[in-house]
Amino acid sequence: MSTTKWRSIIALSTAAILSGGVLAGCSSSSSPAKASNPLAPAKASAGTVVIGSNSFAESTLLADIYGQALAAKGFTVKYQLNIGARPVTYQQISTGAITLMPEYNGALLDYLDTSVVKKAAEPQTSTAQVDSEVSADLPSTLEILDPASAQDNDTLTLTKAEAAALNLGPGASIADFVKALGTQKITIGAAPEYQTKIDGLLGIEQDYGLNPAQVTFKPLDEGGSLTEAALTNGSVQAGDLFTTDTTIAKGSLLTLTDPKNIFGLQNVVPLVYKSGLSATGVAALNAVSAKLDSATLLSLDNLNAGQGQDPATVAKTWLTSEGLI
Repeated sequence: MSTTKWRSIIALSTAAILSGGVLAGCSSSSSPAKASNPLAPAKASAGTVVIGSNSFAESTLLADIYGQALAAKGFTVKYQLNIGARPVTYQQISTGAITLMPEYNGALLDYLDTSVVKKAAEPQTSTAQVDSEVSADLPSTLEILDPASAQDNDTLTLTKAEAAALNLGPGASIADFVKALGTQKITIGAAPEYQTKIDGLLGIEQDYGLNPAQVTFKPLDEGGSLTEAALTNGSVQAGDLFTTDTTIAKGSLLTLTDPKNIFGLQNVVPLVYKSGLSATGVAALNAVSAKLDSATLLSLDNLNAGQGQDPATVAKTWLTSEGLI
């Protein structure tokens, strides 16, 4: 996700949550709002589907994809794009102010259930398992629809120079990296929470044996422009970029494979306010998700974020090519 994947969640004051003036995030350590907000926007009017997005390009692109598919079925679609971080978007969809949010199942589960003990005891082993746990944690007014096979996951990604120094190439795993690193030190850059997450540096240390004493951690952002720049200019040797980030290919960076699956799953999945969408709408969204795989998402991201094409145009072209509109 090139200069666009602003998924980091910063500490949010009550005023910031109400105003929505925060950076976007696909993952969060904050807890879901428990009570309705008297200042929250009113529910979407009957017959209108309101689609939200976070403040990064892929979220906006997915909003366009799902929105245009609904419009083709005769729905009146309105957009509220670049809303902000998950605490804001989740609150809005919980009240029915928005009808649909493109989500990521693993990140949504992290938000709904922040218990590190539970995550460690119940690793994410399948999309069905993650979706089942998400569904169990959602209120009765919300549901997730069919997931896409497309994923956008955290990684441990090396600079071109570091990969060369360690003699690692495409297909190399985190285990290969730890072995090749030996006792050398390394600087890793990512969002602050990456340092203490099971699906982050803590998991790399516990499951792959990386010695914490070898690591200098540099707090940056979660797969955003700061981490992209640091990996590109070499101010860190490794960092957390997301699997659909076009910077990886552009910068000849090396994303390490994760055979122990510490990063879990991040399938794209529509989160919807149940009463705001009919069975026809659900079917239209499920049809889109059935066609969306990781290679396609990366290609669409490259057209949008990588080449600067308008997301609505990218969405329309793809939907047309797949016979979805």
